Amino acid sequence: MTNQSEARRLEARYLGLALKSPLAPSASPLTATFNGARELEDAGAAAIVMHSLFEEECQKDHAMLHQFLYEQELGHSESDGYLPVPDTFRTAEERYLDNLERMKASLEIPVIASLNGVTRKGWAEHARQLAAAGADGLELNVYYIAADAEESSMDVERRYLDIVHSVRASVPDLPLAVKISSQFTSPVHFISQLKQIGVNAVVMFNRFLQPELTLETRKLHPMLELSHADELRERLRWIAIVRAQVAIDIAVTGGVHSASDVIKAQMCGADITQMASVLMQQGPGVIRQMETEILEWMDLNEYDSLLQLKGSVSYRNAADPSGFERANYLETLDSWRP
Repeated sequence: MTNQSEARRLEARYLGLALKSPLAPSASPLTATFNGARELEDAGAAAIVMHSLFEEECQKDHAMLHQFLYEQELGHSESDGYLPVPDTFRTAEERYLDNLERMKASLEIPVIASLNGVTRKGWAEHARQLAAAGADGLELNVYYIAADAEESSMDVERRYLDIVHSVRASVPDLPLAVKISSQFTSPVHFISQLKQIGVNAVVMFNRFLQPELTLETRKLHPMLELSHADELRERLRWIAIVRAQVAIDIAVTGGVHSASDVIKAQMCGADITQMASVLMQQGPGVIRQMETEILEWMDLNEYDSLLQLKGSVSYRNAADPSGFERANYLETLDSWRP
């Protein structure tokens, strides 16, 4: 366990929250339960992002409840309006809010809720519920594939901006982060727009799940694959470019698997590193291991704190900024040998 002096060297800030380190488990099955969250806190997590509350799941539960009450009414007309609901029945949002409240009552680290909505009303209403339950911040997990030939890139951006407008009006004081895709036409411009309408942080980037096509059945099947370390390179490039131009908090997610990955993300300008796959593969204990290895690297390279190196190789500070844009395209091609 790091001592108080060492902990100060790892300090980070995100969504206005003072964190003991940039190591924050992202939304995953590990953050879906109180026991999982407590285990992550004990292992050194600086904050957690809860698993997402899905509006579709809430809609399904409400439809089920409506059907149950309807059937009760048909069968108990003599009960003069008394329609008993099973004590054990809890809707998705009730279970989520109970879990959030329990975490906030017992954990010392910040708890950031995650919301995956469908409708503007749903985004706004669920955000209000999460704020009332005590969330320290809210991550908007906008999981949307632009697959309509009639929908332009401006339409796609407008969808995100409309969601943020709706949520921000609903929770004017709650710190907001938006989890975005890497597939925007102009990510820096879009992130600048998000900041202008009240977003406090962006999470880079959402990992869209890719289905598998089975030749025998000629059907698509969902595939859940954990991230790989090489996914980090795309994120580092855009973090470095964004950090130099937009004053907004940045979380990196996807491809963070080692202490070296955390240090690289800090150098490019990330405020925190969100992790899930490495924790699911190696267990929560990897957080302490990363802390130790980061401190050892800082000692070897004479850094007093992570804040000292944050953004040191961003687009503004890089010795060769064009490397982030073209990745030394010609030199890279010429370097290949059979």
